[in-house]
Amino acid sequence: MPPPARPLSRLAVGWAALADTVPIYPLYALLFADTGLSDVEVSALFAIWSAVAVVAEVPFGAFADRFSRRWSVVAAGVCQAAGYALWLTAPGFTGFALGFALWGVGGALSSGALEALLHDGLAAVGAESAFGRVLGRVTAVGLLAQIPAAVLAAVLFATGGFALAGWVSVATCLAAALVATRLPETPRPEPESYLAVLRSGLSEAVRAPGVRAAVLLVAALAAVDAFEEYFPLVARDWGVPVAWVPLATLAIPLVGAAGAALGGARLLSGAPLGALLGGAAVLLALAGAAGHAAGLVAVALFYGAYRLVWVAAEARLQERITGGARATVTSVAGLGSEVFALGVYGAWVTGGVSGVALGVLLLALLLHTAPSRGSRA
Repeated sequence: MPPPARPLSRLAVGWAALADTVPIYPLYALLFADTGLSDVEVSALFAIWSAVAVVAEVPFGAFADRFSRRWSVVAAGVCQAAGYALWLTAPGFTGFALGFALWGVGGALSSGALEALLHDGLAAVGAESAFGRVLGRVTAVGLLAQIPAAVLAAVLFATGGFALAGWVSVATCLAAALVATRLPETPRPEPESYLAVLRSGLSEAVRAPGVRAAVLLVAALAAVDAFEEYFPLVARDWGVPVAWVPLATLAIPLVGAAGAALGGARLLSGAPLGALLGGAAVLLALAGAAGHAAGLVAVALFYGAYRLVWVAAEARLQERITGGARATVTSVAGLGSEVFALGVYGAWVTGGVSGVALGVLLLALLLHTAPSRGSRA
């Protein structure tokens, strides 16, 4: 990586480490149940979270382009911290719902803004080609952070219950926001109005053929990550005792982090990503057909390959965006991923692991037929 790119890379990695080491993550569903919420109420909370994320995704992408991408990432951490603080100070359905709404807004603020900030920051120092490697490292660190988050969750809960785990989570989010204030933001031309920026980004995402295809691919690939929610169920269904499920699935994010780190490597710049993802899907399907605990190795390999392909596809999307509304265009892909995720949930309901594998195989065929580079028009 060129020396001028290293400070930005270190700051982004530091931000990711703090933003994802959140000990309340493994505990919040238990917090809701402990407070007395029913399964229906908990499901309603998740629906509120998703709805806010969908509605806010593109508008806040344009907000970042019009005003400040750096301060959007900062605000994301503050919103998330405020949401957790609300859970702790006003436990109950209303407090939890408002907290999820703040978390959804925080996710929308950072989605698109971070990628745009990294890309343009690297381009400003002549290191635009390093974007994939930096994004891969940031993604890898975010995945690896699940491990200390889980350890912290266990230790903090044993020491001070949900309250201690929650307030430490507030602190880590605020610390991430503090680190984000140091991310360099490249000066841009005199900004247009908010609506003009929004229209520009939507127009490029929808009307420019090369960008549109890349947006759709990134959206579909990002949606595959919804499969992660089912990993514990897969382990249980394949014969792993419930008490051992956390350890049995530990290798999956580790291999995923390795794949993400490789996703921006130069040696993969011309790699047949569709063939790689298709091979991983076939491996996943075979593991699903076997239904044995040893198949978790195949799940881990699948997840690593998937993360590699996603990072590479995201880098290719950023290459094709030429307008000033980069965060808005990227947020369109984020919105699309929420929609495509419904397909992943449906595939799981109808076919379990095999259903998901079939869906990913179809996506791999689409990716294989799409040009790895192409016109930006």
